[in-house]
Amino acid sequence: MKKEPLHVLLADDDEADRFLFKEAFEDMEIEINFQTVNDGVQLMNYLATKDTPLPDFLFLDLNMPKKSGLECLKEIRSNALYKDVPIVIYSTSVADRDVEETFHNGANVYIQKPNAFSGLIVVLKKAIMAVHTYRDSSFNKVNFLIKI
Repeated sequence: MKKEPLHVLLADDDEADRFLFKEAFEDMEIEINFQTVNDGVQLMNYLATKDTPLPDFLFLDLNMPKKSGLECLKEIRSNALYKDVPIVIYSTSVADRDVEETFHNGANVYIQKPNAFSGLIVVLKKAIMAVHTYRDSSFNKVNFLIKI
């Protein structure tokens, strides 16, 4: 039986980050269907499109124009249709306030944007593993923040 490709959606306003993300997944040799949106408004429109498959992983940049990642997180988690979508916050900030707010609003994992491409591959692998490992009640804040 052939496995379906992993459906990954990245919401990030930075074109370079979107490109690096795609390259990192290609380097990991994971069979994926990779899609991107440029801001929070596009993300919410994408999710609301009828018959659009929900992503296996949503990587969400915290600081985006039009609608922030935190606003999107709150909106997504308030809709029962999206309750099972794993959300990984992806940000340069590891400020306690950002980490706390996203944790309490239902993000599954928070990763700090690394400085090097090799670091990106490492945090993406760790994020995917963390979501798979901590989907149950053992999930807590200790498992939440991933950085290099």
